[in-house]
Amino acid sequence: MRIPAHSVCTAIRDDIVAGVYERGSRLTEELLARRYGVSRVPVREALRTLEAEGFVVTRRHAGACVAEPTEQEAADLLEMRMLLEPLGAARAAQRRTEAHLKVLRGLVRLGQERSRRGQSEDLRSLGGWFHETLAQASGSPALTSMLTQLRHKIAWMYSVEAPANPAESWSEHGGIVDAVARGDSERARAITALHTERATTAHRLRFPERGDRVERVRTSQHPVNTASLRH
Repeated sequence: MRIPAHSVCTAIRDDIVAGVYERGSRLTEELLARRYGVSRVPVREALRTLEAEGFVVTRRHAGACVAEPTEQEAADLLEMRMLLEPLGAARAAQRRTEAHLKVLRGLVRLGQERSRRGQSEDLRSLGGWFHETLAQASGSPALTSMLTQLRHKIAWMYSVEAPANPAESWSEHGGIVDAVARGDSERARAITALHTERATTAHRLRFPERGDRVERVRTSQHPVNTASLRH
C-alpha cells in the first residue's frame, strides 16, 4: 500500500517540532524513507510541503535542511496568532454549529474539572484541542489552516510555562464559548484577544543545544502508523 505523502509530512513535522531533528540538520530522502518505512517518493513530496510551511529549507550543496528561524521570525508568529485567533473566535460566533459547541463545552468542563483537582498533566493538550476546535468553528478552511500552522511553529520555537492559575485560564475559555454560543462576535473577539495576550507572556524561546541526538536518529526506525489509512 502506498503511504500518502501527507502522513509522511505529519510524521516529519511532528519530529521537527519535538526536536528530534536539530535546526540546520540535513534531511536526506534516503534517511527519512528508511526511518519512516516508506519509499522516497512521499518523502520528496513531504519535504516540498514542509519547505512551503517554513519548517525546511533547501541549501546549495546540502539539500533539504531543518530551517533555522530568527528571533524576529519567532516573535512575528506570536504577533500573528494574537491577530488571527480573535478573528477566528469572532467568525466562530457567526458560523459555529451545535456540534462545535458541544465539543467546546465538553473541553471546558474537562479543563475546569482538572484545574480544580490540580491535574495539570492534561491541560496543555486540552487547550490545544480547544483552540483547534474553535478555529474549525470559524467555518474558514484557510484561517483554520493558518492557525494550525502557527500552533505547530510556535510549539517548535517556544517552550510554554504552565499558567500560575489554570482555573482562570479555563474560565476565559468558558467565556469565549459563552460568547460564541450567543453569537456575540465582538465579545468573543475581545475575550480571545485578552486570553491570547496573557498566554503569550508564558512563551520562552527554545535554543536547543547541538548534540548526538541527530546521530541517534540516523540509526533508528520509525514506521508511519498506517492503521488509520486502511478504513
